[in-house]
Amino acid sequence: MKFNKTTAALLSLFVLLSLLSACSGDGSNEAEGAKPKESGINKMGMPIVADKINLKMVAGKAPTTASNWNEVMLWQEYEKLTNIHVTWEMVPNDNLTEKRNIMLAGGDYPDAFFTAAIPSTDLLKYGSQGVFIKLNDLIDQYAPNLKKLLDQYPEVRKGLTMPDGNIYSFPLIYDPQFTSVLGGGKVWIKKEWLDKLGLKEPETTGDFYNMLKAFKEKDPNGNNQADEIPFESVGLPTIISYFKGAWGIGTRGTGHANVDMDNAGKLRFIPTDPNYKQMLEYLNKLYSEKLIAEDIFTIQANQFYATGAKGLYGATITTSPYTLMSQTGYIGASALKGPHGDQLYSSVGSPLAAPGAFVITDKNKSPEATVRWMDYLYGEEGSKMFFMGFEGKSYEKTASGDLQYTKEITANPNGLTIEQALVKYVVWPGGGYPNMVQQKFFKGAESQPESIQAAEKFKKYMPKEVWPTFNYTAEESTKMSALSADINTYVSEMAAKFVSGKASFSEWDNYVATLKKMRLDEYMQIYQAAYDRYKK
Repeated sequence: MKFNKTTAALLSLFVLLSLLSACSGDGSNEAEGAKPKESGINKMGMPIVADKINLKMVAGKAPTTASNWNEVMLWQEYEKLTNIHVTWEMVPNDNLTEKRNIMLAGGDYPDAFFTAAIPSTDLLKYGSQGVFIKLNDLIDQYAPNLKKLLDQYPEVRKGLTMPDGNIYSFPLIYDPQFTSVLGGGKVWIKKEWLDKLGLKEPETTGDFYNMLKAFKEKDPNGNNQADEIPFESVGLPTIISYFKGAWGIGTRGTGHANVDMDNAGKLRFIPTDPNYKQMLEYLNKLYSEKLIAEDIFTIQANQFYATGAKGLYGATITTSPYTLMSQTGYIGASALKGPHGDQLYSSVGSPLAAPGAFVITDKNKSPEATVRWMDYLYGEEGSKMFFMGFEGKSYEKTASGDLQYTKEITANPNGLTIEQALVKYVVWPGGGYPNMVQQKFFKGAESQPESIQAAEKFKKYMPKEVWPTFNYTAEESTKMSALSADINTYVSEMAAKFVSGKASFSEWDNYVATLKKMRLDEYMQIYQAAYDRYKK
């Protein structure tokens, strides 16, 4: 069949009119999904979405936080504000890593992980796979509060950015001006016992030993029973972290437990350094004379707090005996001077406290709304709500305009500690959350007067440079995961054995040789590459 010009023109006109009719009709005959739907997301203001959305999130549960976040006032009120409902699944911190890995490996994971404690290696691993979504553009468009902080603190942005140039998480950030929170768990000494025994606050490691010995032998609580516990902590690592500085190690803070910088400006593997050995020998002396609690290697947090509430600790390491144990009369210790004249407060963290505090997964059908939901909590009003709760309930304003917790929180009629009384309103007790910790809103342990005073003592002894965690390439991460799993586990095991006396210090050379066989040189080469990138 042949078409003339007129027929072709009429056919073209018919097709055009048909298309126009399909596009401009009333929509009653549209194919389902042919017309893009409006997202309903407000880029500014509240609510975040016009139509309510539901998200599932997994949260790490610390011993000091609420057992069921679905019942906490913060999330109930935030849902009303945002029009976003979150169903929370709580996973105890003790098995959070295992549970998260099982979820991710099996593909049965939530829309987001909150207080997730996700290490940088996993951020890159699951980010590069697309399981954790890339946030760079979403932060630029939907997270003005976090973006402002990253611009203000370039070291935080640098630590948060993976080697592939992407950001996959919302972090926990400590205000660099908030010295007390950077110092984390502090060493506290019972002032009443010092005064009764006529002792001064210890200035050296020798003074500290003599103080503990007096606490053990001279019945400072006056009950004619040997029930005093000279020194206790939840595990040996916190004790090691504090004492490192007295031997001139741990020069770049707690973010790198086993690596720092020596006086020559070279990376150093701390656990093979002679000064580390001397520090362990000192701790072995304390333990062998029962000046450190015998259960230091096994004690759990709940047991630690319960015993502490009896007022039996002469010295302890925690964020605050007052908020966690209802114990007053403790004073914070400064950095101790060691046998070689070193005096460094090594137990201090980076402002980038936890890079992987919150991630959004590819299961999430509303990533833009979720980013807005998360970012609001980094802002002025959101941060106030997150930490202080609600006016007239958990906090009130003073005549000067400052915020303070209500008597229900600070002098609970049921005898609850501050953090115990808070957990029906907020979720920050236990830490690890995505937010910016500032003194004006954070009224927890690190903001207590005794904590601020303690921070003033050690402030001048803090490292001049504190490293955030370093980030590794995919290839480096694979190697580092295997190497560090063996090396770090062995270091921890041997530290416990040396301090407890289960391993003799005559085995030190064999210990060092074993670490070298575990490819310690390769471990340090990867560390060097990551450090070089960080410095650039």
